[in-house]
Amino acid sequence: MDILFNTNAQFFIAAYLIGSIPFGLLLAKYIAGVDVKASGSGSIGATNVLRVVKEENPSLAKKLGAATLALDAFKGIFVLLIAMLFNVSEATLWGIAVLAVIGHCFSVYLWFEGGKGVATGMGVMLVMLPIETIIALAVWAIAGKTIKISSVSSMIGLLALLGSSFLIHPELAHAPLFIITFIIFYKHIPNFVRLVKGEEKRVV
Repeated sequence: MDILFNTNAQFFIAAYLIGSIPFGLLLAKYIAGVDVKASGSGSIGATNVLRVVKEENPSLAKKLGAATLALDAFKGIFVLLIAMLFNVSEATLWGIAVLAVIGHCFSVYLWFEGGKGVATGMGVMLVMLPIETIIALAVWAIAGKTIKISSVSSMIGLLALLGSSFLIHPELAHAPLFIITFIIFYKHIPNFVRLVKGEEKRVV
């Protein structure tokens, strides 16, 4: 049990547990009175919150979608910033980043189901790789405006982040970034299947 008193272990546990908080599900349920797990794609992320709430309460949809996006991004940022105050190593920070994304995608509060990981991933990357993340967000925004398919624009933004990280920080140990990329890609497989079938919905 001594490991529980280890600072790194405490931050790893906190990253997973805080990352697991399903803000989209909670906001939609208690403010709009809808269950995003039972509607749309079943995801707890901002896109599904926007889509599902819009059907019941259009005036709330964008507000709750934006709040979900912000809170999902912030939960990873929060643990990282606190960890930085304790001067933990860069390896520990990357471990926190990965575990926050894992928590969101495989939430302990939802029997290890969860969201797609894009907002939480971008949040932790904004702390760890700010320049690359800004580039990725710009690419994501342009793709989102032109393609209007959330899953596709998210993947394009993620690839922009990964590619730019090799150009800007070639010395970086990219393993944590590859893990986060793989998790987000894996969680989007149902979207890719719907895309191939022509069933993936556009964000309007």
